[in-house]
Amino acid sequence: MSGLLNEDIACNLCGAKDAALLYPSTLKNMTPNADDFRCTSAAYGIHPPIVRCRRCDLVYANPRWQAALVEESYSVVEDQTYVEEREGRVLTFSRNLQPLEDLVGADKPTRRLLDVGCHIGVMVELAQARGWDAWGVEPSTWASEQARARGLNVITGTLTDAAIPENYFDVVTMWDVIEHLTDPMAEIRNAYRVVKPGGIFAIHTIDIESAFARVMGKHWPWLMEMHLYYFSPRTLGKMVEQAGFQVIRSSAQGRFLRLGYFITRIEPYSKLLYRALDAIIKRMNWGGVAIPVNFGDLFTIYARKV
Repeated sequence: MSGLLNEDIACNLCGAKDAALLYPSTLKNMTPNADDFRCTSAAYGIHPPIVRCRRCDLVYANPRWQAALVEESYSVVEDQTYVEEREGRVLTFSRNLQPLEDLVGADKPTRRLLDVGCHIGVMVELAQARGWDAWGVEPSTWASEQARARGLNVITGTLTDAAIPENYFDVVTMWDVIEHLTDPMAEIRNAYRVVKPGGIFAIHTIDIESAFARVMGKHWPWLMEMHLYYFSPRTLGKMVEQAGFQVIRSSAQGRFLRLGYFITRIEPYSKLLYRALDAIIKRMNWGGVAIPVNFGDLFTIYARKV
């Protein structure tokens, strides 16, 4: 396995190669399994070694799969469950659009938004319906094709690959994306390049320093193979500011999930409890009910290009 891992990843925030082990590797496979890179994967607790930088406290996977292997996994991954969970995404992203509209203003004749890692394009579709000139970038060939089949402006690839002019968008968003990237600082700098001066950058991710993450420790569900970086508002705020943005605010922010899908997240921890709850929900026909979920371990940073 070691031949497929980068053995010495420098801290993406401060550049140091001085990290302490937090959680040892639990990987069992010799190569990445693309199925574990699905947005809806429940492969909790399976991950490469996770370390904390002694200089700046950034937490990240090291060593890990080589960047080319990670990128290949995302390009080929398919996730039909994500499509089935569309309603929860619609509710979540509808709520997430409002603060962006408040920050940009409704009086602009044209408002351009780019959603990086847009998957099947739910955020793009909702923004477009509310008058935005909305675009997306998505590495999964399958997901980007799903988006374009709905008539959405979605580019297959990464922000680095996309030929987007400088200072073009009023808003750039990354929802549950930054933790998956092999070089998050580079991607944030790419976002800085394409957003207009005075424009907004919104970035949502998991919080390794949240109370829930601390209590759960090695059982925190977001410790996964597909997550390469584990930010806190503090470390992500530093990275965003290093790229040239000014942080406006940061706050915990949950999401909406269908009840039937939410209880599947319990199965890796207790199959018995999952089966009992699943039987009740199916009997009551509650599987399609969308519920707000917030354990305080997800957060959003809003920043402005200065």
